[in-house]
Amino acid sequence: MILYRSPTIMLQQKIKDLARQYAPEFIDVRRHLHAHPELSYQEFETSKFIQQKLSGYNIPFEVKATTGVIGLIKGKNPDSRIVALRADMDALPIEEQNDVPYKSTKKGIMHACGHDVHTTCLLGAAKILSDTKAEWQGTIKLIFQPGEEKNPGGASLLIKEGVLEKPKPEGIFALHVNPQLEVGKLSFRPGKVMASADEIYITIKGKGGHAAAPHLTADTILIASHLVVSLQQVISRNNSPLQPSVLSITSFQGGYTTNVIPSEVKLMGTFRAMDEGWRFKAHDIIRKLSTELVHSMGAEIDLHIDVGYPSVYNNEQLNDEAKKIAGQYMGIEKVEETEIRMGAEDFGYYSQQIPGCFFRLGTGNKTKGITSGVHTPLFNIDEDAIETGIGMMAILGATGALHG
Repeated sequence: MILYRSPTIMLQQKIKDLARQYAPEFIDVRRHLHAHPELSYQEFETSKFIQQKLSGYNIPFEVKATTGVIGLIKGKNPDSRIVALRADMDALPIEEQNDVPYKSTKKGIMHACGHDVHTTCLLGAAKILSDTKAEWQGTIKLIFQPGEEKNPGGASLLIKEGVLEKPKPEGIFALHVNPQLEVGKLSFRPGKVMASADEIYITIKGKGGHAAAPHLTADTILIASHLVVSLQQVISRNNSPLQPSVLSITSFQGGYTTNVIPSEVKLMGTFRAMDEGWRFKAHDIIRKLSTELVHSMGAEIDLHIDVGYPSVYNNEQLNDEAKKIAGQYMGIEKVEETEIRMGAEDFGYYSQQIPGCFFRLGTGNKTKGITSGVHTPLFNIDEDAIETGIGMMAILGATGALHG
């Protein structure tokens, strides 16, 4: 008896075989990128490296936002479906403490958030998709993005330069390393996944003076203290407790000696939200509360809210389709649900405009002691994750799309 195997299953198997075959090559790619990190908007050598690789795969590309690289792979019937795959490529100002052969060669700069892995996975997927383009339908747009770690976010710059047009993707996929998820696993979540992130800067100004005569001053330290406490009520008494949100004041700077009330105090903090409507309502509440409290206590205020990345929202239909494909590709026991995080990601700019799916790639290995979190000097990955990442990005590019 001859068992029938659908073209999709056969393509998945071919991609899995190619991912296994190419994994050693792309582990070397990841190590090269890890050893040569570049900060946000300074990814000049990384961009050149990506361009050289795409040229070697015969994939046409263009450069946007100075260092961003946008490739295009056309399969059969190229107008039938258009899917984007995105990877960020910038590093962080962190001094690496790992003792590995591919340790960062640049003092104070490290790929501590896995963007070297993301870029590697997309390059690997690009090679596989180019090899198999006679076997899948549509067009795949490859987005190698600068500046995810720093406002205004490279995604916003690329969008302004038309990355989501000509051709316009019907959906976009991206992965992110997760050292708390064991290698060989993936995780997905529909709907709200990550928060928006806005920065708050407040300067309180008043008449300073001798600490022994506070009645002759506008006590900026006292006023700022009241404001820090009062700001905590913005969320607790204005936002639904069922709607995740965070307001943290993280810096209080004022005074320089024991007997002087300063004429100026500076506060800084962050505001996070999962709901875009509540996000901007909260901005208005923060401004009103801060201004009225400071004025009522006899001082002046300068307040600036730096609007940052929007929340990341996974299109339910696209997420469900990707999770189904992951189950077929990896085995359903290897697919978990991503937890909600109040961290931010500029992938939110894409997912606010077109259907998006932002999923997690397991990179941890407790047995090997690979457990350090992102944004730490000891962050590293189990490199077996490279095979999973390049294969999953390739199969999503070849078969992932909205249906119905």
